[in-house]
Amino acid sequence: MINEIKTDAKTRMDKCIESTITQMAKVRTGRAHPSLLDTIKVPYYGSLTPLKQVASVSIGDARTLNVSVFDRTMIAAVEKAIMSSDLGLNPMSAGATIRIPLPALTEERRKDLIKVVRAEAENSRIAVRNVRRDANSDIKALEKEKECTEDDVRRSEDEVQKCTDAHIKRIDEILAAKEKELMEF
Repeated sequence: MINEIKTDAKTRMDKCIESTITQMAKVRTGRAHPSLLDTIKVPYYGSLTPLKQVASVSIGDARTLNVSVFDRTMIAAVEKAIMSSDLGLNPMSAGATIRIPLPALTEERRKDLIKVVRAEAENSRIAVRNVRRDANSDIKALEKEKECTEDDVRRSEDEVQKCTDAHIKRIDEILAAKEKELMEF
């Protein structure tokens, strides 16, 4: 039973790491990267469809993304979806291809983005700690029900803490890499 709790905690902490990576990828660094458009949804036959299902996204050069729409009738809808997203991008249509130039970031904007990624990292750390708290309370509940010994509880709490420390360290590494990427010119 304790092993199940620890496995569940590790899985949930891994999901926190995945979420952090996804959130960090959304923060624009001034460099073109196809994952920048992953969150955009386009109205397609009455339902919102992810952009990568209606078009292919490629890198034109260091500061340009090219979006090739599979269905030419969707070009205007894709362009509108990119413009209305909160990414601040201004697409330009060129036949069947949409070019998206990424403007260079100012020093002030870079500092604002660093604040955003730090806040995101802190939210992830809090989520990992919440998983730890849940796991420890589940382990203590087992002790109250006399399903495990006090030594098992202490050992398990130590293992959960080590797992928590490892995941928080990973979040800090992701944050450091993103800050470095944001400060590059």
